[in-house]
Amino acid sequence: MQSQSATILWGLVLTLHLLGMAVWVGGSAAMLFVLRPSLGLLDQTQRVSVDLQSLRRFLRLLWLVVPIMLLTGWAMEIFRQGGFANADWHINAMQGLGILMALVFAYLYFGPFQKARRALRPKPAMFESIRSLIGTMLVIGVAIVVVASLDHNF
Repeated sequence: MQSQSATILWGLVLTLHLLGMAVWVGGSAAMLFVLRPSLGLLDQTQRVSVDLQSLRRFLRLLWLVVPIMLLTGWAMEIFRQGGFANADWHINAMQGLGILMALVFAYLYFGPFQKARRALRPKPAMFESIRSLIGTMLVIGVAIVVVASLDHNF
């Protein structure tokens, strides 16, 4: 049986993990379903400026969230469950999908986002490429939530 302080510690680690997922998946959804339609109300110059600033802020936040997500997930598996050797299928699926999601984020940041940020006049196609990758992250994130829910014992 665990001590109360260990229970609180791992509860806080899980809280960080879940909040990180909420920021990552929720932020992706907000970028696609809230920001994108609203940008249509602006003229081209304003649209590019607002889009770049919003992306910069969101991606900067993800630079904080992504490592926390990976580290807290691994810490819970290694220190609470004894490692990955006997991990259940859903743990391996979440880990694989989480790493894939992190790789999509890294590609988005170092590829299309940097290209758009450095362009004198970014073209709309640049932003569509970025939105497509954000959509990919959103789909992967929802898949992770589904996988996590499938193995939950009520």
